[in-house]
Amino acid sequence: MVTDAPIDLRSDTVTRPTAAMRAAMAEAEVGDDVFGEDPETAALEQEVADLLGCEAGLFTPSGSMANQLGLRLLVGPGEELVADQQAHVVRAELGAAAVFSGITTRTWASDRGRLVAAAVQEIAEPNAGAYSVSTAAIAVENTHNFGGGTVQPLDEVRAVQSYAREHGIALHLDGARLWNAHVASGTPLPELAAGFDTVSVCLSKGLGAPVGSVLVASRERVDAARIWRKRYGGGMRQTGFLAAAGRFALRHHVDRLADDHANARVLAAALDVDPDTVQTNIVFAEVSDPAAFVARAAERGVVLMQLGPRRIRLVTHLDVSREDAVRAAEVLAALPR
Repeated sequence: MVTDAPIDLRSDTVTRPTAAMRAAMAEAEVGDDVFGEDPETAALEQEVADLLGCEAGLFTPSGSMANQLGLRLLVGPGEELVADQQAHVVRAELGAAAVFSGITTRTWASDRGRLVAAAVQEIAEPNAGAYSVSTAAIAVENTHNFGGGTVQPLDEVRAVQSYAREHGIALHLDGARLWNAHVASGTPLPELAAGFDTVSVCLSKGLGAPVGSVLVASRERVDAARIWRKRYGGGMRQTGFLAAAGRFALRHHVDRLADDHANARVLAAALDVDPDTVQTNIVFAEVSDPAAFVARAAERGVVLMQLGPRRIRLVTHLDVSREDAVRAAEVLAALPR
C-alpha cells in the first residue's frame, strides 16, 4: 500500500504554483490586456523578448497557440512548412496549421529529433514551380519533446539558417523548452533564439507557471500576431495574475532546471537507458508491454505515460525532488520490463 503522495512523471506540465509564486500572483497589478492595459503582462512580454534578444513578445494561453501564431505569420495558405517527423507542431497540435491557416506540411526523418541540416535541405523545395508547393518556412524544435529532450546542435541550426536565408525561407523555433536547452548546453538564450523569425517559449512546463507561453519576433510581426490571437479566441482580459507567475518563474526557476536534468539521469539509470540520450528532463524507455508497466508503476505510486506500442515517457519537473526521483527509480528498477 502506497502511503506517500504519487510521483507524477507524465509531463512537466503537471506542476503547481509554489507558495511564493501564488503570492506574486495575488499581488499582481492587473488591467484589461485586450485594451493593452495590463502592466504585468506588458512587462512579461518585454522581459521575455529582451531575454531572447528580440524586439517584442506576445503572451498566449498555450504553447500550441504561440506556435500556430508564429507559423501563421510566416506561411501563407497553400504554402508549405517543413519540420521533422516527430515535431510537436506536426504530431501534437491536432493539424492546427492546416485547419486554421491552410498550411501544408512535409517532414524529414530524424534520430531522436536531432536536427541535421542535410536532411532539411533534401526535403525543402524553395522554388517548386507553378504546379507544386514551395517551402515557405522551416520549423525547428529545441529541446525536442518526442526526441527525448534533445538539445539541438548549434552548428546544425546555423547551417539550416544559412540555407534558409540563401533561399528566402522563413524560420520558426518551437522553444517550449528552450530554457532547458540553455541550462543544459550553457549557450546564452539570445544565441539560441538568434536567426529565427518567430520563437515560442513556454512558461508552464519546466518553469512551473500554471499557464502561458510567449511568442517573440519583430515588433511588426508581434502586432500582427496580436490581431490573430484575438481571432483565435486567445485575447484574455486581466492576465496580470498569470503574467506575474511567469515573471516569478523567470526570476527563480530557470537555473534550477539543472536539478531536473540530474533527476532524469537517475531515472534513466534505473531503466538501463543510455545516459548519453538523456540531455535534459525527458526520458524515453523501451518496455515489452507499456500499458502493463504503467499500471504496475501507478499501483506503487509512480505515474508514467505510455507513448507508442513499446515506449514510456518520464519527465522530471519542479514538483519532483531528488528524493522523489530516487524513490521512483527504486520502484521502476524492480518492475519487469
